[in-house]
Amino acid sequence: MDEKQLRKRFAELRELSRRQNIFYYTGFLTPAETADARAMTPEKEFCAFGGAEDCERVIVRFGDPAQTGYEEPFPLRVLKIEPVSRKFSEDLTHRDYLGALMHLGLERDVFGDILIREKTAYVFITEHMADYVCGELTSVRHTQVLCTIPDELPDEARPRLEEEQIIVSSLRLDNIIAKVWHLSRTRAKELFAAGYVQVGGRVCEKESMAVRPGDSISVRGYGKFRCGEKTGSTRKGSDVIRIEKYI
Repeated sequence: MDEKQLRKRFAELRELSRRQNIFYYTGFLTPAETADARAMTPEKEFCAFGGAEDCERVIVRFGDPAQTGYEEPFPLRVLKIEPVSRKFSEDLTHRDYLGALMHLGLERDVFGDILIREKTAYVFITEHMADYVCGELTSVRHTQVLCTIPDELPDEARPRLEEEQIIVSSLRLDNIIAKVWHLSRTRAKELFAAGYVQVGGRVCEKESMAVRPGDSISVRGYGKFRCGEKTGSTRKGSDVIRIEKYI
């Protein structure tokens, strides 16, 4: 669904909620799509949740609880995917789990964040697809897996943020990306040219863009982080900034 169609769908769901006094939900959205939905919806009618605090991909709910007269949980679950035999399991990556889920014929808006904790993955998924995936997902790459649905959200399934202080010569995005992942400036520029850098869920090709506190930045193959406040300067005039890296 392109951007224009998606915005039309947001408007339809918002109006349905108003007319029928019930909540309507999207599938899992990217940060950019979520921002679009927020921009066109009054705050009291907008709520977003991805399964845990700080999830990148979220489901948006349209509807004002004061108008509907009730509350309800978001229609999503968390899947726990673990190897049948840890001893013989591979070191699986985010891309491996993503590929296995897509291979089942799922659309990307059916599931949200994929969090990997050692040899176990946690996947947030829409409620109506949870049982199907549990029954069909038996392997990831060459590793046999067991997929279950915990009754409650395990602590391991919550996104973790690790705070760091970095020193950069300027607040240019390419400077910060190079520093966060210990890359050369040349390699950082290549990532922009390849379309691997996203800011707020949108591809960013402007390597000289100045970052702002709260910007969510992801780089394919490396990870993602959230930019914090500038906390000081060095004697040589470099900037000291705080970042929160997702781990």
